[in-house]
Amino acid sequence: MYIEELFIIIIFAVAIYLYRNYKGENVGKYVTGQVQEMYDKFAPYSFKVVREKTKELGQEYTVRQYTIQVILIAGFAGIVTYLYFYSLIISIVYMVVAVLFIPYLAYLRCNKVYSEFIFEQIQVYTSNTIMEFATTQSFVKALEGVRSSGVLEDPVLSDVNHMIDLAYKNGTIDESLTYMSQLYPFYIVKNMHQLFLQITKEGARNTADSLDNMQSDIDMLIESVYRDRIERANFHKSFLQFGVMLYLMVMLVQYLLGRETYLMLLNRAFIQVLLHGVLIINTYFLIKGEKYYNENVGAE
Repeated sequence: MYIEELFIIIIFAVAIYLYRNYKGENVGKYVTGQVQEMYDKFAPYSFKVVREKTKELGQEYTVRQYTIQVILIAGFAGIVTYLYFYSLIISIVYMVVAVLFIPYLAYLRCNKVYSEFIFEQIQVYTSNTIMEFATTQSFVKALEGVRSSGVLEDPVLSDVNHMIDLAYKNGTIDESLTYMSQLYPFYIVKNMHQLFLQITKEGARNTADSLDNMQSDIDMLIESVYRDRIERANFHKSFLQFGVMLYLMVMLVQYLLGRETYLMLLNRAFIQVLLHGVLIINTYFLIKGEKYYNENVGAE
Protein backbone atom coordinates (compact mmCIF):
# COMPACT_ATOMS: atom_id res chain seq x y z
CA MET A 1 0.00 0.00 0.00
CA TYR A 2 2.99 2.31 0.60
CA ILE A 3 3.91 2.19 -3.11
CA GLU A 4 0.35 3.09 -4.13
CA GLU A 5 0.29 6.07 -1.78
CA LEU A 6 3.68 7.24 -3.12
CA PHE A 7 2.35 6.96 -6.67
CA ILE A 8 -0.66 9.13 -5.82
CA ILE A 9 1.58 11.74 -4.14
CA ILE A 10 3.71 11.94 -7.31
CA ILE A 11 0.58 12.54 -9.43
CA PHE A 12 -0.57 15.33 -7.15
CA ALA A 13 2.93 16.86 -7.24
CA VAL A 14 2.90 16.91 -11.05
CA ALA A 15 -0.58 18.49 -11.05
CA ILE A 16 0.54 21.20 -8.60
CA TYR A 17 3.67 21.85 -10.70
CA LEU A 18 1.59 22.32 -13.84
CA TYR A 19 -0.78 24.66 -12.06
CA ARG A 20 1.96 26.81 -10.54
CA ASN A 21 3.88 27.09 -13.80
CA TYR A 22 0.86 27.80 -15.96
CA LYS A 23 -1.34 29.69 -13.51
CA GLY A 24 -1.52 32.54 -16.02
CA GLU A 25 -3.54 30.30 -18.34
CA ASN A 26 -6.04 27.53 -17.87
CA VAL A 27 -4.23 24.23 -17.25
CA GLY A 28 -6.85 22.34 -19.20
CA LYS A 29 -6.31 24.60 -22.21
CA TYR A 30 -2.56 24.13 -21.91
CA VAL A 31 -2.86 20.32 -21.88
CA THR A 32 -5.38 20.43 -24.74
CA GLY A 33 -3.02 22.65 -26.71
CA GLN A 34 -0.15 20.23 -26.24
CA VAL A 35 -2.31 17.29 -27.35
CA GLN A 36 -3.50 19.27 -30.39
CA GLU A 37 0.09 20.11 -31.31
CA MET A 38 1.09 16.44 -31.15
CA TYR A 39 -1.97 15.52 -33.21
CA ASP A 40 -1.17 18.05 -35.94
CA LYS A 41 2.38 16.72 -36.08
CA PHE A 42 1.65 13.01 -36.31
CA ALA A 43 -1.91 12.63 -37.67
CA PRO A 44 -2.18 11.36 -41.27
CA TYR A 45 -2.96 14.00 -43.86
CA SER A 46 -6.10 12.16 -44.98
CA PHE A 47 -7.52 12.23 -41.45
CA LYS A 48 -6.71 15.92 -41.11
CA VAL A 49 -8.92 16.54 -44.15
CA VAL A 50 -11.68 14.38 -42.65
CA ARG A 51 -11.46 16.17 -39.31
CA GLU A 52 -11.54 19.61 -40.95
CA LYS A 53 -14.71 18.64 -42.82
CA THR A 54 -16.21 17.34 -39.56
CA LYS A 55 -15.48 20.73 -37.97
CA GLU A 56 -16.96 22.49 -40.98
CA LEU A 57 -20.14 20.44 -40.60
CA GLY A 58 -20.31 21.44 -36.93
CA GLN A 59 -20.06 17.85 -35.69
CA GLU A 60 -16.60 17.88 -34.16
CA TYR A 61 -16.53 17.61 -30.36
CA THR A 62 -15.78 20.74 -28.36
CA VAL A 63 -13.05 20.81 -25.69
CA ARG A 64 -15.78 20.45 -23.07
CA GLN A 65 -17.22 17.36 -24.76
CA TYR A 66 -13.77 15.77 -25.06
CA THR A 67 -13.11 16.59 -21.40
CA ILE A 68 -16.37 14.90 -20.35
CA GLN A 69 -15.45 11.89 -22.51
CA VAL A 70 -12.04 11.65 -20.84
CA ILE A 71 -13.59 11.87 -17.36
CA LEU A 72 -16.25 9.25 -18.11
CA ILE A 73 -13.91 6.76 -19.77
CA ALA A 74 -11.11 7.20 -17.22
CA GLY A 75 -13.58 7.08 -14.33
CA PHE A 76 -15.28 3.93 -15.62
CA ALA A 77 -11.91 2.25 -16.27
CA GLY A 78 -10.71 3.18 -12.78
CA ILE A 79 -13.81 1.89 -10.99
CA VAL A 80 -14.00 -1.36 -12.97
CA THR A 81 -10.31 -2.22 -12.65
CA TYR A 82 -10.30 -1.39 -8.94
CA LEU A 83 -13.18 -3.83 -8.49
CA TYR A 84 -11.08 -6.42 -10.34
CA PHE A 85 -7.73 -5.97 -8.58
CA TYR A 86 -8.25 -3.64 -5.58
CA SER A 87 -5.03 -1.86 -6.57
CA LEU A 88 -4.81 1.87 -7.19
CA ILE A 89 -1.64 1.51 -9.28
CA ILE A 90 -3.25 -1.00 -11.63
CA SER A 91 -6.38 1.14 -11.83
CA ILE A 92 -4.38 4.25 -12.72
CA VAL A 93 -2.46 2.35 -15.42
CA TYR A 94 -5.72 1.15 -16.96
CA MET A 95 -7.18 4.67 -16.73
CA VAL A 96 -4.23 6.05 -18.70
CA VAL A 97 -4.51 3.29 -21.30
CA ALA A 98 -8.27 3.90 -21.60
CA VAL A 99 -7.72 7.62 -22.23
CA LEU A 100 -5.18 6.77 -24.93
CA PHE A 101 -8.00 5.11 -26.90
CA ILE A 102 -9.91 8.40 -27.15
CA PRO A 103 -8.00 9.67 -30.25
CA TYR A 104 -8.83 6.38 -32.00
CA LEU A 105 -12.51 6.74 -31.07
CA ALA A 106 -12.40 10.30 -32.41
CA TYR A 107 -10.85 8.96 -35.62
CA LEU A 108 -13.68 6.43 -36.02
CA ARG A 109 -16.38 9.00 -35.27
CA CYS A 110 -14.97 11.60 -37.68
CA ASN A 111 -14.71 8.99 -40.42
CA LYS A 112 -18.35 8.09 -39.82
CA VAL A 113 -19.44 11.73 -40.11
CA TYR A 114 -17.35 12.18 -43.25
CA SER A 115 -18.69 8.96 -44.82
CA GLU A 116 -22.27 10.05 -44.19
CA PHE A 117 -21.50 13.44 -45.74
CA ILE A 118 -19.94 11.85 -48.84
CA PHE A 119 -22.87 9.47 -49.28
CA GLU A 120 -25.36 12.34 -49.06
CA GLN A 121 -23.34 14.27 -51.64
CA ILE A 122 -23.28 11.25 -53.95
CA GLN A 123 -27.03 10.92 -53.50
CA VAL A 124 -27.43 14.56 -54.58
CA TYR A 125 -24.97 14.08 -57.47
CA THR A 126 -26.75 11.06 -58.94
CA SER A 127 -30.32 12.29 -58.48
CA ASN A 128 -29.69 15.80 -59.82
CA THR A 129 -27.59 14.57 -62.75
CA ILE A 130 -30.45 12.30 -63.85
CA MET A 131 -32.96 15.18 -63.59
CA GLU A 132 -30.65 17.54 -65.49
CA PHE A 133 -30.00 14.92 -68.18
CA ALA A 134 -33.74 14.40 -68.69
CA THR A 135 -33.88 18.08 -69.70
CA THR A 136 -30.60 18.60 -71.56
CA GLN A 137 -30.09 15.09 -73.05
CA SER A 138 -26.35 15.73 -72.61
CA PHE A 139 -24.27 14.25 -69.83
CA VAL A 140 -21.75 17.11 -69.79
CA LYS A 141 -24.51 19.72 -69.81
CA ALA A 142 -26.19 17.81 -66.98
CA LEU A 143 -22.97 17.96 -64.97
CA GLU A 144 -22.66 21.67 -65.63
CA GLY A 145 -26.23 22.16 -64.46
CA VAL A 146 -25.55 20.27 -61.22
CA ARG A 147 -22.37 22.28 -60.69
CA SER A 148 -24.19 25.58 -61.20
CA SER A 149 -27.08 24.63 -58.89
CA GLY A 150 -24.92 25.04 -55.77
CA VAL A 151 -26.08 21.77 -54.20
CA LEU A 152 -22.65 20.13 -54.21
CA GLU A 153 -19.75 20.78 -51.85
CA ASP A 154 -16.10 19.81 -51.93
CA PRO A 155 -14.62 17.31 -52.47
CA VAL A 156 -17.45 16.06 -54.74
CA LEU A 157 -17.83 19.48 -56.37
CA SER A 158 -14.14 19.59 -57.31
CA ASP A 159 -14.37 16.08 -58.74
CA VAL A 160 -17.40 17.02 -60.86
CA ASN A 161 -15.43 20.00 -62.17
CA HIS A 162 -12.60 17.63 -63.07
CA MET A 163 -15.08 15.33 -64.86
CA ILE A 164 -16.28 18.24 -66.97
CA ASP A 165 -12.69 19.24 -67.83
CA LEU A 166 -11.87 15.64 -68.84
CA ALA A 167 -14.96 15.45 -71.04
CA TYR A 168 -14.09 18.63 -72.93
CA LYS A 169 -10.44 17.64 -73.17
CA ASN A 170 -11.08 14.14 -74.57
CA GLY A 171 -14.30 14.78 -76.50
CA THR A 172 -15.91 11.76 -74.77
CA ILE A 173 -17.31 10.98 -71.34
CA ASP A 174 -15.54 7.62 -70.95
CA GLU A 175 -12.58 8.86 -68.90
CA SER A 176 -14.82 11.12 -66.82
CA LEU A 177 -17.07 8.21 -65.85
CA THR A 178 -14.12 5.95 -65.08
CA TYR A 179 -12.55 8.65 -62.90
CA MET A 180 -15.68 9.20 -60.82
CA SER A 181 -16.56 5.50 -60.55
CA GLN A 182 -13.11 4.66 -59.21
CA LEU A 183 -13.11 7.58 -56.80
CA TYR A 184 -16.59 6.83 -55.41
CA PRO A 185 -17.21 3.08 -55.87
CA PHE A 186 -20.89 3.22 -54.88
CA TYR A 187 -23.40 0.95 -56.55
CA ILE A 188 -25.62 3.88 -57.59
CA VAL A 189 -22.67 5.73 -59.17
CA LYS A 190 -21.52 2.74 -61.24
CA ASN A 191 -25.03 1.95 -62.43
CA MET A 192 -25.81 5.54 -63.38
CA HIS A 193 -22.53 5.90 -65.25
CA GLN A 194 -23.14 2.63 -67.08
CA LEU A 195 -26.58 3.87 -68.11
CA PHE A 196 -25.22 7.18 -69.43
CA LEU A 197 -22.47 5.34 -71.29
CA GLN A 198 -25.04 3.13 -73.01
CA ILE A 199 -27.22 6.11 -73.88
CA THR A 200 -24.23 7.98 -75.30
CA LYS A 201 -23.06 5.02 -77.38
CA GLU A 202 -26.50 3.94 -78.59
CA GLY A 203 -28.13 7.35 -78.96
CA ALA A 204 -30.47 9.35 -76.75
CA ARG A 205 -33.79 7.99 -78.00
CA ASN A 206 -36.44 6.64 -75.59
CA THR A 207 -34.37 7.22 -72.51
CA ALA A 208 -37.19 8.45 -70.25
CA ASP A 209 -38.10 4.98 -68.96
CA SER A 210 -34.47 4.06 -68.30
CA LEU A 211 -33.90 7.29 -66.38
CA ASP A 212 -37.08 6.80 -64.34
CA ASN A 213 -36.05 3.25 -63.46
CA MET A 214 -32.59 4.45 -62.50
CA GLN A 215 -34.06 7.16 -60.26
CA SER A 216 -36.37 4.60 -58.62
CA ASP A 217 -33.40 2.32 -57.95
CA ILE A 218 -31.52 5.22 -56.35
CA ASP A 219 -34.50 6.13 -54.16
CA MET A 220 -34.92 2.53 -52.99
CA LEU A 221 -31.23 2.19 -52.26
CA ILE A 222 -31.12 5.44 -50.29
CA GLU A 223 -34.13 4.34 -48.26
CA SER A 224 -32.46 1.03 -47.40
CA VAL A 225 -29.22 2.80 -46.39
CA TYR A 226 -31.01 5.16 -44.01
CA ARG A 227 -33.00 2.25 -42.57
CA ASP A 228 -29.70 0.45 -41.99
CA ARG A 229 -28.36 3.51 -40.12
CA ILE A 230 -31.33 3.43 -37.73
CA GLU A 231 -30.96 -0.30 -37.13
CA ARG A 232 -27.21 0.07 -36.66
CA ALA A 233 -27.70 2.85 -34.10
CA ASN A 234 -30.14 0.69 -32.11
CA PHE A 235 -27.73 -2.23 -32.24
CA HIS A 236 -24.89 0.02 -31.11
CA LYS A 237 -26.81 1.10 -28.01
CA SER A 238 -27.61 -2.50 -27.04
CA PHE A 239 -24.05 -3.56 -27.81
CA LEU A 240 -22.56 -0.95 -25.44
CA GLN A 241 -24.96 -1.93 -22.67
CA PHE A 242 -23.99 -5.59 -23.09
CA GLY A 243 -20.27 -4.70 -23.10
CA VAL A 244 -20.59 -2.72 -19.87
CA MET A 245 -22.45 -5.60 -18.21
CA LEU A 246 -19.63 -7.98 -19.17
CA TYR A 247 -17.16 -5.75 -17.32
CA LEU A 248 -19.33 -5.81 -14.22
CA MET A 249 -19.60 -9.61 -14.12
CA VAL A 250 -16.76 -9.53 -11.59
CA MET A 251 -19.23 -8.13 -9.08
CA LEU A 252 -21.36 -11.23 -9.46
CA VAL A 253 -18.27 -13.42 -8.99
CA GLN A 254 -17.39 -11.56 -5.79
CA TYR A 255 -20.96 -11.89 -4.55
CA LEU A 256 -20.94 -15.65 -5.13
CA LEU A 257 -17.46 -16.25 -3.67
CA GLY A 258 -17.47 -13.60 -0.98
CA ARG A 259 -15.13 -10.61 -0.94
CA GLU A 260 -12.59 -12.15 1.43
CA THR A 261 -12.31 -15.32 -0.65
CA TYR A 262 -11.94 -13.21 -3.80
CA LEU A 263 -9.12 -11.15 -2.24
CA MET A 264 -7.31 -14.37 -1.30
CA LEU A 265 -7.59 -15.58 -4.90
CA LEU A 266 -6.05 -12.31 -6.11
CA ASN A 267 -2.77 -13.37 -4.46
CA ARG A 268 -2.41 -16.11 -7.09
CA ALA A 269 -0.56 -15.07 -10.23
CA PHE A 270 -2.67 -17.08 -12.66
CA ILE A 271 -5.85 -15.43 -11.30
CA GLN A 272 -4.32 -12.01 -11.97
CA VAL A 273 -3.38 -13.07 -15.51
CA LEU A 274 -6.88 -14.44 -16.04
CA LEU A 275 -8.50 -11.17 -14.90
CA HIS A 276 -6.22 -9.10 -17.13
CA GLY A 277 -7.15 -11.39 -20.00
CA VAL A 278 -10.86 -10.88 -19.34
CA LEU A 279 -10.43 -7.09 -19.39
CA ILE A 280 -8.32 -7.11 -22.55
CA ILE A 281 -10.62 -9.47 -24.46
CA ASN A 282 -13.74 -7.55 -23.47
CA THR A 283 -12.09 -4.24 -24.46
CA TYR A 284 -11.06 -5.71 -27.81
CA PHE A 285 -14.65 -6.86 -28.28
CA LEU A 286 -15.93 -3.33 -27.61
CA ILE A 287 -13.36 -1.64 -29.87
CA LYS A 288 -14.18 -4.00 -32.74
CA GLY A 289 -17.87 -3.21 -32.24
CA GLU A 290 -17.16 0.52 -32.34
CA LYS A 291 -15.14 0.07 -35.51
CA TYR A 292 -17.99 -1.85 -37.16
CA TYR A 293 -20.56 0.77 -36.13
CA ASN A 294 -18.53 3.71 -37.46
CA GLU A 295 -17.25 2.29 -40.75
CA ASN A 296 -18.95 1.37 -44.02
CA VAL A 297 -21.66 3.99 -43.48
CA GLY A 298 -23.76 4.07 -46.62
CA ALA A 299 -22.38 0.71 -47.74
CA GLU A 300 -24.66 -0.85 -50.26
